[in-house]
Amino acid sequence: MAGETGERGRRWRLVLGKEADALSRPEGRDAAVDAALAALYGDDGEPGERSGGLGSSAPRVARWLGDIRTYFPSPVVRVMQQDAMERLNLDRLLLEPEILDSVTPDVHLLTTLLALRDVLPERSRDTARRVVRAVVEDLQRRLAQQARQAVGGALDRASRTNRPRARDIDWDRTIRANLRHYQPELGTIVPERLVGYARRRRALQRELIVCLDQSGSMASSVVYASVLGAALATLPSLGTRMVAFDTEVVDLSDQLGDPVDVLFGVQLGGGTDIDRALAYCETLVTAPRDTILVLVTDLYEGGDQDSMLRRAAALTRAGVQLIVLLALSDDGAPSYDHRLAGQVAALGAPVFACTPDLFGELMAAAIERRDVAQWAAGHDLVLERPA
Repeated sequence: MAGETGERGRRWRLVLGKEADALSRPEGRDAAVDAALAALYGDDGEPGERSGGLGSSAPRVARWLGDIRTYFPSPVVRVMQQDAMERLNLDRLLLEPEILDSVTPDVHLLTTLLALRDVLPERSRDTARRVVRAVVEDLQRRLAQQARQAVGGALDRASRTNRPRARDIDWDRTIRANLRHYQPELGTIVPERLVGYARRRRALQRELIVCLDQSGSMASSVVYASVLGAALATLPSLGTRMVAFDTEVVDLSDQLGDPVDVLFGVQLGGGTDIDRALAYCETLVTAPRDTILVLVTDLYEGGDQDSMLRRAAALTRAGVQLIVLLALSDDGAPSYDHRLAGQVAALGAPVFACTPDLFGELMAAAIERRDVAQWAAGHDLVLERPA
């Protein structure tokens, strides 16, 4: 019982900090863990306010970052790093390269570095780029391949025809598609459906335009969309364009060969002019019925809302598949303009938030011209209802 009481006291001490000194005082490793927690969450003695004990010393922050990586699992480390950014104003300390070398890279850190890149001293820029590339490569390993497979398969299926000429029949696919029609008495398969390829296939089967809102609230969505857009740009039969906007519009399509270049081409923060962005995207559309326009935005429009709605309506009437993603991230329910979202949904454009791991499937559904709203509902993604 005494051991159980001691263990309970130890846990309460680590949770409550010095307020639980009467229950237990930490020793050894527990003391180090307690110190790491106190540096971030320790009470400064003022009611209702808390501050950490890292001060402004870069070496001290570097040691603290090393300590939390030693004592806590990776998911907890990421939470503590993000808390430190917000509570201790670590943004300015990240200007030091020794700090950048000490952090565990994640999407939140990447967006912080992108926001700070214009004020990074020369000695920190190479380190910052290494951190950004480490995050991008991790996202590519986790997301890019599955997105390419899903979209590549959809493009392949979309190119087939069930009424091919004799010379264009894909016999391997035809046989596999008709195995259930094997006739034992004839010793053969009687195909009900022929699978083949059209004799003349266009080099590009679909056009994809990804239009990214660069406002600060969309930061993590910009990261995921840039990595996934760059991955899809490698598919030869999908023409992919990348456009970023705030109150200005920047075409990043020429940089899709390297998602790190795309990310360093965005300007996180600033205003929002969706109408202006859609006006530019209109100029990129050459085959409306073969074009998918993915608008990644929280719909907090700073420009002309009426003009933006008219432009979106014109795109959908022309045959463009307009999809509005309120967020492309795992950050939970996004904040967005519900009224404008309902008005956009009334135009026939599905409006919802999507997680990065489902983006490839989403694009596959759009390429195959399935009902994207129905697809989203089937994946428990919350759809905005028409106003």
